[in-house]
Amino acid sequence: MPDSDSPLETFKRATAATVRAMSGQDEVEVTFSNDAPSVSGKRVRIPNPARDLNPRDAAVARGAADAMALKLRHHDAGIHAYRMPNSTQARAAFDALEQARCEAIGAKQMAGVASNLGAAIDDRSRRQGFDRVTTRDESMLPEALKLLAREALTGEPPPPSARSMVDAWRPFIAEHMPSRFDSLQKVLYDQDDYARETRRLLTQLSLDVGPEMEEPQSGDADSEQDDQDSEEQSESDDQGGQTEQQTGEMRPTMGDGESDEAAQIEVAMSEAAEGGDGTEDEESDATPRPGAPSDSTDRNVYKAFTTEFDEIVGADQLADPEELARLRRLLDQQLQHLHGVVARLANRLQRRLLAKQTRAWQFDLEEGMLDTARLARVVVNPVLPLSFKQEKQTEFRDTVVTLLIDNSGSMRGRPITIAALSADVLAHTLERCGVKVEILGFTTRAWKGGQSRERWIAAGKPVNPGRLNDLRHIIYKSADAPWRRARKNLGLMLREGLLKENIDGEALLWAHSRLMGRPEQRRILMVISDGAPVDDSTLSINSGNYLEQHLREVIRSIENSGSVELVAIGIGHDVTRYYRRAVTLVDAEQLGGTMLGKLSELFEAETGGRRRAA
Repeated sequence: MPDSDSPLETFKRATAATVRAMSGQDEVEVTFSNDAPSVSGKRVRIPNPARDLNPRDAAVARGAADAMALKLRHHDAGIHAYRMPNSTQARAAFDALEQARCEAIGAKQMAGVASNLGAAIDDRSRRQGFDRVTTRDESMLPEALKLLAREALTGEPPPPSARSMVDAWRPFIAEHMPSRFDSLQKVLYDQDDYARETRRLLTQLSLDVGPEMEEPQSGDADSEQDDQDSEEQSESDDQGGQTEQQTGEMRPTMGDGESDEAAQIEVAMSEAAEGGDGTEDEESDATPRPGAPSDSTDRNVYKAFTTEFDEIVGADQLADPEELARLRRLLDQQLQHLHGVVARLANRLQRRLLAKQTRAWQFDLEEGMLDTARLARVVVNPVLPLSFKQEKQTEFRDTVVTLLIDNSGSMRGRPITIAALSADVLAHTLERCGVKVEILGFTTRAWKGGQSRERWIAAGKPVNPGRLNDLRHIIYKSADAPWRRARKNLGLMLREGLLKENIDGEALLWAHSRLMGRPEQRRILMVISDGAPVDDSTLSINSGNYLEQHLREVIRSIENSGSVELVAIGIGHDVTRYYRRAVTLVDAEQLGGTMLGKLSELFEAETGGRRRAA
């Protein structure tokens, strides 16, 4: 039976069709990956069900898909941004209660959806370890509020896996929030009224929601100022700077969720504190650079709870030679049709680089190397002096290039395969031109924190722990390793289970430090990524923009130092909001040509700059 007709593929097609039908948007693009469920504009990501497609995993996948579809249908990003509270914790709770509203609407209308959502919530609660919680933990308040709101809005009690966590919070919430969530039931279908009531309830819990916004009047001549104020509020909610366009018309109006103004709003179903909870404070001058003194509180300063379980490992240490050879053959087979296209582009780059390195000489000089080609002239006429020559200085500086490839779960499939092939061809091309190339990858050793999180739990869950996962930095090819010996290592990127979560800031620092230890005059660092930093364990405990803020600090420090030329390529993700020199691709198929093109631009710019200086 062909793979396209397998039960798993049939299930995926049916699930994707259900998402489009429930959301009311035919153009929604549905993908399956090992990452947490999310919705970004018209793109929905759903967890990959197991190959055996057992009923439990199928229900969990359906529940995640239903949650994303309901948010697309019932959530208006403009209203949400307009009513967003001030503090990080209040934002996390506000987001969680809005997601509870969207899911409650679907659960009340369709019994099957209610069942699917329950399976997804139970699975997430088990993975978060809520079944082992017996005391109140501040980081779990948003999830507790969401489950209690779900109970009030739909009558569905918390799943067994989350019951102890919810029961730990229930007396506190009942004491400080006398009205409970009954008032939300009356405004369930009006997002703006629901948001205002949510802010009132959060105020009862002493969370900082900020001042109540004035209601702008339709057609009021002074509405421009209101729009400006609400735009500033919206920008503080925007994780990636992508939703500024939402605030062009900030008058709260009920939407059907079909506009592109919801682009880049990530819904991390595995955590109540979403990646979009962060503010744009990281862009201010007050943000410290890595290693610089800071006036920030400990909560905002980036750190790792422990580095004991981090590892820097060669690709050949993660798999035996037989498996590496098999994966390399698989890589070659999958991309045979692309290899010719990329190879032609590589040959073009090679010709340009070799042309810059062509040796040139100055003749008829009075000193230098003896020009043996002119000796016959001296023999014929001894009166003539000897002729000397000197080699002209080439404009091409000794160069090393590092390719840093995102090895997160969202790169799984076509993106990581094309990234591996492009890195392979590029390394071979530059090696023939005398340019050293290093290929690195970054991911984590485990999902949801690994041994670092276990150590944190054993230590009593201290507040503000910082990064809570075990880093895995992979060396596919060192700069001094010949391409022919390292090429088989690139197949490791296709290994099942390798790609997990991505902590970009520390990976960038690692790659930069390796480059700074190189003797070459010119150092180029090219980053290939398909999304913002994501680590559920870290983001569930720290602020929602914790990893992204650190990434911005690292990028700013590297770019300002000028010792390394930094360029980034984003696959389906706008990296221009992070890097000064960057390009964003819609399709991974463009990656090979873009990598070669950007490098060619860098070398051309170097030559032009040196000529102008001369």
